[in-house]
Amino acid sequence: MTSLLRFLPSKAARVLPHGANARKMPWASSLAGSHNVLTSLLNDTNSANRYFSSHIKHRNIGISAHIDSGKTTLTERILFYTGRINSIHDVRGKDGVGAKMDSMDLEREKGITIQSAATFCQWKDAHINIIDTPGHVDFTIEVERALRVLDGGVLVLCGVSGVQSQSLTVDRQMKRYNVPRVAFINKLDRTGSNPWKVIEDLRNQLKLNAAAVQVPIGLEGDHVGVVDLIEMKALTFEGEKGENIIVSDEIPSDLADMVEEKRTELIENLANADDEIAEMFLMEETPSVEDMKAAIRRQTIACKFAPVFMGSAFKNKGVQALLDGVVDYLPEPVEKPNFALDRSQKEEPVQVTGKSDDPLLALAFKVEETPFGQLTYMRIYQGMLKKGNQITNVNDGKKIKLARIVRMHSDDMEDITEAGAGEVVAMFGVDCRSMDTFSEGNMNLAMSSMYVPQAVMSLAIKPANSKMQNNFGKALNKFSKEDPTLRVKVDDETKETIISGMGELHLEVYIERMKREYNVDVISGQPNVNYKETISQKTEFDWLHKKQTGGSGQYAKVIGYIEPLTPEEQEELGTTNDFVNECIGTNIPPEYYSSCQKGVTDAMTEGSLVGSEVEGVRVVLQDGAHHAVDSSDQAFRTCTANAIRDAMKRARPSVLEPIMAVEVDSPTEFQGTVVAGVNRRMGLINSSDVSEDGSNVKVLADVPLANMFGYSTELRSGTQGKGEFTMEYSRHVAVPKNIQEELTKKFQQEREAAA
Repeated sequence: MTSLLRFLPSKAARVLPHGANARKMPWASSLAGSHNVLTSLLNDTNSANRYFSSHIKHRNIGISAHIDSGKTTLTERILFYTGRINSIHDVRGKDGVGAKMDSMDLEREKGITIQSAATFCQWKDAHINIIDTPGHVDFTIEVERALRVLDGGVLVLCGVSGVQSQSLTVDRQMKRYNVPRVAFINKLDRTGSNPWKVIEDLRNQLKLNAAAVQVPIGLEGDHVGVVDLIEMKALTFEGEKGENIIVSDEIPSDLADMVEEKRTELIENLANADDEIAEMFLMEETPSVEDMKAAIRRQTIACKFAPVFMGSAFKNKGVQALLDGVVDYLPEPVEKPNFALDRSQKEEPVQVTGKSDDPLLALAFKVEETPFGQLTYMRIYQGMLKKGNQITNVNDGKKIKLARIVRMHSDDMEDITEAGAGEVVAMFGVDCRSMDTFSEGNMNLAMSSMYVPQAVMSLAIKPANSKMQNNFGKALNKFSKEDPTLRVKVDDETKETIISGMGELHLEVYIERMKREYNVDVISGQPNVNYKETISQKTEFDWLHKKQTGGSGQYAKVIGYIEPLTPEEQEELGTTNDFVNECIGTNIPPEYYSSCQKGVTDAMTEGSLVGSEVEGVRVVLQDGAHHAVDSSDQAFRTCTANAIRDAMKRARPSVLEPIMAVEVDSPTEFQGTVVAGVNRRMGLINSSDVSEDGSNVKVLADVPLANMFGYSTELRSGTQGKGEFTMEYSRHVAVPKNIQEELTKKFQQEREAAA
């Protein structure tokens, strides 16, 4: 009955409570007349595809938030209420099953989401593709890639903690890709929950024009439902799993004044963004339900307004109303502008149509290795994907025949034969990398890629047994293909394999996955911080490279200067270093300019102090000299690299270390312990806020990453296991002089020992 309901008209789907059957509900037998039609529809995959494409609204949404805000719990309830799963299992639940979207054993053991998981469901007259994303900063690339391809987002916030560090990161990601969002304040059943403080945080910290579209009926242990401020109705959620919604026109008397106040506030905030509502507001007219819904939809899609819903996913309150909001206010795929880059016109942006009738344009946003081969997640921006058809990888020109197309439901798959514009599907038999664009071969358009943050931590690893070397290589190849933030390299001097990532947990998870998925025991060294180097003053260079070994030799001369680049200049340029060619005449022939630029790149890969990557340097080439016979590309490349390396040694070089934005939450009684611990680690405390009820304290600080190793153990022991912290990369800053001397000395000793 559940699978049948996904294709029933919305009215029938609303009438039939979850889990009902014809024996329990006598009226359900009236559906039997349409049974044959529906059965044939279900059995004919093509018909099902046409049904999805033609008659139903589409929503592609991502559920994102800070860690432990309840994203996966919310997704589990959505799947239950839409009939995709028959029972609810909780993250770290007592039954040991775990949430549907946490399909990896590691996810269920640790109680966190590690990989984004896709699913689809049906709510009333809408087909919804959902991606549940991790909340931990170490796995932020999963959020990045999901928001890159989705049309709307649900920003989940904890009703007690409000806006937290990863909430800020998710907000930046949503703004980066212009993703419209609705907000859901979760955990209103918890002690100390205060949705109005959370809305103030949204306005002050995230700078969103946010307003509540609901008022909670009761908080903490008394939370039973919400009042809809648009339709002015009270919704209470009853039944063991909140499946019975009682709708009443009578608003609880103790909430009447607040409801009136918050409705006025909603109209005022909406009037600030929408001209039609503003006109009504000035004329002192009351907007109708239809006027308000239309205005909220317009301004949400335009990213000028964020409607705020409320509830408790764990206690099964408010989820169905949120689903209504997703359908009412988030955009259809064609309503969100998406742009491709025309490679034949210097990557001029071209808006994609979003129509299934137009030529195919699709983006592979995630790849995953399975026992059946590579699984490629694909967002179709226009055109159709059809089983058996040939598609072309725009990036390398390879043609691929589509052998199998599936819709994902966490780790379950449903085979389909075709998918249209706006769909999110997965394919087997496609060998590609993440962010490759696919077409039918007749267009030179490519979808823009995504932002990939810099790695902040490195670890030297090797297999415990040399017989495991083959599987060790396969695992690293697979993981680096799946995750752009995981970098793998072999150190030229020590020949060690170095993996770099977003934090301790990030690297730990991959080491554990090697053991579980590839049976490779890994020996790891001490974590290394990813330092960088820069310069502090302008320095000139005049370098001659001359080498004669019999026959034609090597000859090149370069003249110019290097100078520091400010962070603002780096952001404006979109790159950490800059090469400027001011040469006049042919002292350096124009065909060697590109070789000089390559030499600059070579010099920036390793600084003189600690052998780290160099950033924040502008190289200006002004003059030089060449030889008619001995000059070559290699000569100018070598000459420029040596000139820059020499100049950087004289330009007061300095070492930069990664600074982490750290957020510590603990009971107020341990505030002194937390602050002292941060100070011991050379942290700069930005704020220390006590919650309204005085029970918890939140400390925000900037701490060098090198000083954060082992902090989780210290925090747990110092707060009796009640404290928790999160951290994310903020920026690189210069280390103190004594630390720089220590790092430089250590690097020189390691280099001498390796020699």
